[in-house]
Amino acid sequence: MRVYGIKSCDTCRKAVRALEAELHDIRADPLGPEVIARFLDTFGDALVNTRSTTWRALDAETRQRDPADLLAAHPTLMKRPVIETPDGTLYLGWGEAVKARLL
Repeated sequence: MRVYGIKSCDTCRKAVRALEAELHDIRADPLGPEVIARFLDTFGDALVNTRSTTWRALDAETRQRDPADLLAAHPTLMKRPVIETPDGTLYLGWGEAVKARLL
C-alpha cells in the first residue's frame, strides 16, 4: 500500500505504521498532474482541505482557482492521507470507516 501525505503529519504516520505502507511525501515529491486529476476524479472537492492553515493563508482570488492548479501549487492543501491499495482503490483520510476497510 501507498500513503500519500507529509512526513510531519501525525495522522499520516499512524496510517503508515498501521498499514505497514510506503509514505509518498507530497511536500518533498509533489504529485504530478495525472495523479492529482485521478484523486480529484475520485474525491472531488473533498480533496482540498479548506480548514488548513495553508488555505487560510490564501487570498480570496487564489481560493477561486481550479482545484488541480491549487494542489499543484500548494501540495499541503490536500486532505491527508490518501491511501492507495495494491489494486488501485483510493481512500481519503484515516477515520474509523477507512480503518475498518483496511485493517
